[in-house]
Amino acid sequence: MQSQQPRDIDIAHAANLIKISDFASKFGIQEDEIDLYGKYCAKVNLGILNRLKDAPDGRYVVVTGITPTPLGEGKTTMTMGLTQALGAHLDQRVFACIRQPSQGPTFGIKGGAAGGGYAQAVPMEAINLHLTGDIHAVTAANNLLAAAIDARILHEKETPSDQVLFDRLCPIKKGKRKFSAVMLRRLAKLGITKADPAELTPDEMRRFVRLDVDPASISWSRVVDTNDRFLRKITIGQGPQEHGLERQTQFDIAVASEVMAVLALTTSLQDMRDRMGRIVWGQNRSGEPLTADDLGVGGAMTVLMREAINPNLLQSLERTPVFVHAGPFNIAHGSSVVADRIALAGRQDGYVLTEAGFGADIGFEKFADIKCRASGCALGRRHRGHRPNVVAGQPLNEAYTRENLDLLRAGLCNLQRHVENIRKSGLPSPRLPRPLVPIWHDLRTHMFGVPVVVGINQFETDSPAELELLATQARTFGAFDAVVTNHHSQGGAGAVPLARALMAACTSRPDPHDFRLLYPSEGMPIKEKIETIAREIYRAGSVTFEPQAEAKLAHYMQMGFDMRCVCMAKTQYSFSANPAAKGAPSGFVLPIRDVRPYAGAGFLTCLVGDMMMIPGLPSRPAFFDIDIDPVTGQIVGLN
Repeated sequence: MQSQQPRDIDIAHAANLIKISDFASKFGIQEDEIDLYGKYCAKVNLGILNRLKDAPDGRYVVVTGITPTPLGEGKTTMTMGLTQALGAHLDQRVFACIRQPSQGPTFGIKGGAAGGGYAQAVPMEAINLHLTGDIHAVTAANNLLAAAIDARILHEKETPSDQVLFDRLCPIKKGKRKFSAVMLRRLAKLGITKADPAELTPDEMRRFVRLDVDPASISWSRVVDTNDRFLRKITIGQGPQEHGLERQTQFDIAVASEVMAVLALTTSLQDMRDRMGRIVWGQNRSGEPLTADDLGVGGAMTVLMREAINPNLLQSLERTPVFVHAGPFNIAHGSSVVADRIALAGRQDGYVLTEAGFGADIGFEKFADIKCRASGCALGRRHRGHRPNVVAGQPLNEAYTRENLDLLRAGLCNLQRHVENIRKSGLPSPRLPRPLVPIWHDLRTHMFGVPVVVGINQFETDSPAELELLATQARTFGAFDAVVTNHHSQGGAGAVPLARALMAACTSRPDPHDFRLLYPSEGMPIKEKIETIAREIYRAGSVTFEPQAEAKLAHYMQMGFDMRCVCMAKTQYSFSANPAAKGAPSGFVLPIRDVRPYAGAGFLTCLVGDMMMIPGLPSRPAFFDIDIDPVTGQIVGLN
C-alpha cells in the first residue's frame, strides 16, 4: 500500500492474482464444478448445491445503506473491505456476493462498481466491462421475446386461414406432425389434453394458433445496456414490409428487464425455465394474459441464459472469494439467490456478505420482502442535510470537505428514519432457516428482528468530532455498534474493528431464526401491500394511482396474477418520489404512475412518480476518461 493512494484501476492492475482454478480449490470448489473464463474468472455450476445440500450454512450478512447521493455510498467497497478483514486478517471463512455492474453507470455517472481503493474485487476492468457476458445474455433473451411478439402479430394478420397458420406452426416432417414441448404447455393452459396434432377440432385449432394480441396491452420493452434517454419512447413498425403495424413502445436499460429479475431470484435451471415461461407480456382481445410460453419462446430464452445462471467466481485484492452475479436496476434486491446459496453452503461458523442496492428503503426492503421470500434464506452521511447539492462531475462544495457538525446533525434525520423503519415489528417469516445480520454503510441497527452494525466509511476530510457524533448518534438510534472503518485506504486491516463488531453481533442473537417480513405473502390485497410499504417505509401520507395504473391493477387482480410481493421502482435519492426532498420527508403523496406484472419473477412492479426505466447520459459522462493503451492493451481511466 502506498501513502499517496493511487487510482483504483492502478491498484487493481498492481494486484498479484491467483489463477482461478487454484483459487477455487482453496475454498472447497471442485475442478469439475467450474468453467474457466480466462485465467482469473470462472463460472461455478449449480451442481455444487447438490453436493453440499446437507452441509451446514454460514451466517448471512446483508450490506445496505442510507439514502445515497449521485456518487453512491460505498456499499460495494464496504462489502469488500469487511470481507478482506474477516478472511485475510481474522482467519474467518467468508464469501462476498456483489452485483454485476451495468455499462449504464460505468460509462455514465458513477463509474464502475467493483469496490474501491484497497478494498476491491479483481480484475476490476473485467467486472465492469462485460465480464462473462451475463447482461448481454439478458439483453438477447429479452429482445428475442420482443421480436417474437411483433412477428406473431404480423403473421396472424397476414394469415387469415387457421389451417394455414396451423400448418406453419406445426408443419409435417417426414410425413407426421408433432407438437414441440412448449406447444404442449400452451395446450395444457387452454385445457386441451390431446398430444396428437391430427386430433384437434377446428375450434381447438383456432384457439391454439390465434393469440389475438391486443397491441395496446403489450407491456414488454426492448432493452439495451446503455444510458440512452432518447429510447424512452419510440415508434416501431415503420418499414414497408410491416404493413402498417406501427405502435409506440420503449427501451429500458437491460438490467431493468424482468429477465434480469428472474436471473437474480431463480433457484435452479428448472425454476428459471418455469419462470421464463410464466412471463406475461400482454393480453389478447378478450383480456386474457399472454405468456412467453404462449408465444413458444420460453425455452429459447432459457437456452440463452443457460450459462448466465451460473455465478461468476472472482477474488478480492487480499485473495478472499467473491461472487459477482446479477444486478437488477432499481429492483435492487441484490446479487443472485444462487450465488448466495452456494456461498452459504458448507460455510458453518463462517460469513456470507451479500450486497443490497441503494438505500435501505429500496434495497433492504426488497432484499427482505422479495429475495428472502423467494430464496428461503433469512436474512454519504453529510449529504442527508438540505444544502448544498452534490452534482456528479463537479467538485464537492467545501461544506462537505470541512468540519461542519451542524450540517451533519441536519442530515442525521435520514439515518434516524432508516433506523426507525428497520426496528419496526414485522410479520413472522414462514420459513427462513438461515441467520441474517445486516451491515449498513453509514447505517446499521435492528432490522426486522436482527441486530445491525453501523460501518462508518472514513474520508480524509472527516474530523474526529464528526466521526464521534455519527457513531454516538447511531448507537442512540439503536445500533448494536457503530465503528469507523478505513478499508478504502488500508484494505482489510482498516475494517478489522468493524469485522469484530459484526462477529459479536452474530453471536448476540437469542434466536438466530427470528427474521420478519413487512407484509404477508397471502391474505393481504395488493393495494394494501403497496400502501404498507409507502406508509411504513417511506412515511407517505397517502398513495394515489393514476388512471392507467388503477385500471391495470384492477385487471391484474381480476386475472389472478401471483402478486405475493411488490417491487417499487422509485428514485433512490429520497424517501419520497421527489429526488430533491432530502433528509426525512413525511406526509407526502406517493404517486403510482404505472404498474407492470413481473409474473415470471413473482412480483408486481410499481413505477413511482417520474422514475425512468432507462437513465440518460449526463453532460460530462464517465466515458470521457476511459481509453486503452494501444501498446500494452491496458484499460485506463476506469473508476
